[in-house]
Amino acid sequence: SPSMYSPNRVWFITGTSSGLGKALTDLLLANGERVVATCRNPATHDDLSAQYTNQLLAYKLDVTKEDEIKAAFSAGVETFGRIDVVVNNAGIGLFGELEAVPEEDARYIMELQYWGPIHVMKEAARIFREINPQGAGGRLFNVSTVGGYRANPTLGYYSASKFALEASTQSFLQEMHPSWNIKGCILEPGGFRSEWVTGHNSRVVPPHPAYTDPSNPTSLFRQAHGRIPFLGDPVKMAKAIIRLTDLSVGLPLRVQLGSESLFLVRMQAQNTLEDTKKWEWISHSTNADHMDGENYVKQYLMGTGAFEDVDKSMSG
Repeated sequence: SPSMYSPNRVWFITGTSSGLGKALTDLLLANGERVVATCRNPATHDDLSAQYTNQLLAYKLDVTKEDEIKAAFSAGVETFGRIDVVVNNAGIGLFGELEAVPEEDARYIMELQYWGPIHVMKEAARIFREINPQGAGGRLFNVSTVGGYRANPTLGYYSASKFALEASTQSFLQEMHPSWNIKGCILEPGGFRSEWVTGHNSRVVPPHPAYTDPSNPTSLFRQAHGRIPFLGDPVKMAKAIIRLTDLSVGLPLRVQLGSESLFLVRMQAQNTLEDTKKWEWISHSTNADHMDGENYVKQYLMGTGAFEDVDKSMSG
């Protein structure tokens, strides 16, 4: 639908007070697009609101509160009449060994980075389908991380929230009827120069006593984390998201942002492939007697519509 790709698109972005969310908001407004910019303290956008009176709605939103999500979308629709692109970006950093992080912090990060985006996605789908012009649909970008595909020490709970979000995003996108024209993509940034690493958007939990030995893998990882520069530029990331939104072709399920994310994700995928070949004998060994694995897959899985790609893997 041509309406999708006009500069008059309406974006709904969470976590716009700093980092990528702020860079994307700034760039879109400068490009003449309209933005519902949500964050816990919308006063951070007062300067922009004065400058872009008709293009910006700054709205208070804590994504752990579902009623606030609904209110923010509703205000966006009331102001601009529609929502075309949704970017699930709100999040914080949480560092610490699984044994070190207090469980309330671990549960909070699931509320913030899993349940929050889920509630945003559900409301987005409803608006794309029922409020936007028929068939105009919408685009959904869920900001994950390289750690949403490959987990590292001290980031177990952080990565768990992103692994869960990636899984639900994959299901959700398959659940969208093609006629709704709702497409989306998981973004996997590596390290970006934002307040994710330091400041109020990050919590570093002191090590558990059992992990304080300097040769412990988590000690080494903690040291490196504080020292290395970051590769990614949030403004360039914002440009990449706009570029992906402008594509009229289908989006891939995942896009890595930053070379280190690309290499780490690619390596993890290759490791998985190699393991499946090396341990195939175990995998096949658990089939019930008189069952042929390949025929089973062809006979029972192919008709569901969700496993067409498996055929390639079997013939490969």
